[in-house]
Amino acid sequence: MSIIYNLIFFVFTLIYLPVYLLKGKFHRGFLRRLGFIPEGLVFNEPIWIHAVSVGEVMAMRELISELRRNYPLKSLVISTVTPTGNKIAHSIAQEGDFITYLPLDFSFILRGVIKRIKPCVFIIAETEIWPNLITSLYKSGIPIAILNARISDASFKGYLAIKYLLKPILNKINIFCAQAGSDSFRLNTLGAKPGNIVVTGNMKFDQIPARTVDPTVYKKRLGLKIEERLLLAGSTHPGEEEILLNAYRLLLNDFPDLRLLLAPRHPERADEVKNLANNLGFKPEKVSLLGRKAPLENDVFILDTVGELVLFYSAADIVFVGGSLVKKGGQNILEPASAGKPVIFGPYMFNFRDIAQRFLENKAALEVFDQESLIVAVSSLLNNNLKVERLVKNASEVILNNKGATKRNIALIRKFIEGSSYGY
Repeated sequence: MSIIYNLIFFVFTLIYLPVYLLKGKFHRGFLRRLGFIPEGLVFNEPIWIHAVSVGEVMAMRELISELRRNYPLKSLVISTVTPTGNKIAHSIAQEGDFITYLPLDFSFILRGVIKRIKPCVFIIAETEIWPNLITSLYKSGIPIAILNARISDASFKGYLAIKYLLKPILNKINIFCAQAGSDSFRLNTLGAKPGNIVVTGNMKFDQIPARTVDPTVYKKRLGLKIEERLLLAGSTHPGEEEILLNAYRLLLNDFPDLRLLLAPRHPERADEVKNLANNLGFKPEKVSLLGRKAPLENDVFILDTVGELVLFYSAADIVFVGGSLVKKGGQNILEPASAGKPVIFGPYMFNFRDIAQRFLENKAALEVFDQESLIVAVSSLLNNNLKVERLVKNASEVILNNKGATKRNIALIRKFIEGSSYGY
């Protein structure tokens, strides 16, 4: 598999790097992807945590906090792949931690980086399978743990096609802490040893809540009046905004004081979303521009800033979680639920299937299927404060009852951190 994989990865890199260059996506940390580590850094068997992007970094926050409490003398190396993920990692780092980008998956790059850092354990958030990385760590005698392990529907189909090539890689991983029984079954089907798989739950339930937020601050940012209510559609994707805007137009007939905040999953789409709202006859404005002039009579706001969505949840009366009315797999519903907001999502929540199922089974969220059912759901919440209170209370109980995965995971990887036998 190694020769085939390296050839494919090399060809992909040759093709993609010029595109990357033309799009202007080279960033200051890109040399880290080529294995360059600043001179003068000293590592003392740190704990290395790899979280590919923002969602994974956020899921690791409580783990990082627990590791610091349990191992105050251990420094952390946190690697990501995306600039936004890297930015979030820097925001939670402490003195002595090293934040970097994961080196490209070439053995000749990885060997030098691993030899330089020499972690006591390598932790992968969710399920990132990098064959050369895993093989290089294994050959260096460094234990590997995949925490919050999950196998999505799409990944499972793809992995099944290369099952016999994947099996030797999976068996170099010391432990998989799976989110749910379905993930354990899929890992086992793909060739991971049953004894190396433990279902410990979903660490996203343990996420550290955002700092206490004064909702009046964010209502003021939008220029909302006391009587106005806010429908926030978070992490939306192309195809959803038009459904939301058309639903909002009809909702205004019965709820003229309702306002809409659209937060596209990718903030660089803000102008595209604003143009769509304009074309549909609304008065949209990007949030980043609101502070530059007196509040307008805007009825639609576009969140075009990074890292503020969680903060704006505080100002919302109802939250719709995007990526779920189109086949994108949904987004994290725990953040708005933790903020005490009634949550609505669409039918395509396959990336968060177990969480969504728990919420629906416990009447802790509403599922909609199209524009019409979205209007019905929003109307029912705007008209019924008791229903809102029940949803919020039930959601709080679901979150409380599913906490604990982080501590279970630390108990399982403790032997690696403390230098026990790696089990080879």
